[in-house]
Amino acid sequence: MTQLQTNLPEEIKNDPRVPAELNNNVFITTLDKIYNWGRKRSMWPMLFGLACCAIEMICTAASRHDLARFGWELMRASPRQADLMIVSGTVTKKMLPQIIRLYNQMPEPRYVVAMGACATSGGPFKEGYNVVSGIDKFIPVDVYIPGCPPRPEALLHGFLRLQEKIDKQSIRSVPWYQKEGGEAVPVPVLGPDLVDMRRAQEIAEKTAA
Repeated sequence: MTQLQTNLPEEIKNDPRVPAELNNNVFITTLDKIYNWGRKRSMWPMLFGLACCAIEMICTAASRHDLARFGWELMRASPRQADLMIVSGTVTKKMLPQIIRLYNQMPEPRYVVAMGACATSGGPFKEGYNVVSGIDKFIPVDVYIPGCPPRPEALLHGFLRLQEKIDKQSIRSVPWYQKEGGEAVPVPVLGPDLVDMRRAQEIAEKTAA
């Protein structure tokens, strides 16, 4: 008896209306498992890069590392057709508002990978006056990939970790299937310095004091 047959309920295995040759063609699963299986095998990364990490990202998509075997080969130039953002490189304060606009234009469910030391924490430019010390200060990050820059193998490892995270999600708990839906991230205002609009009231109170 196969493993698939042993997972069948007794009333199905013993049902005379089910021919014996069809017992191996019946399996029981959940909607979450089917949905997550489809999601993790058909990710569409957005085609954009910020700095040197983007070169390694391009190498990962080439034939040597064959990103297509994971079902991720279709990179989209439009955020409306992408569900994965790979922040690959240094995030400057001037570029940050554009990244958040792209993130808000991506349909749910959407995921973010911080690729490299710069996207994760600012890297060697962390103390620079024009560098954001980590993209996770503004948008949620699902997977962090260390390195300067990370090798294609490290990016593939990050993709596998993201697939594991997707596989554990449930339709009943993810925010994009709730009535209220997900919220857009406020776009920071670039002035003499970068102003996070989520802290606008706090900044105004401190300025008034």
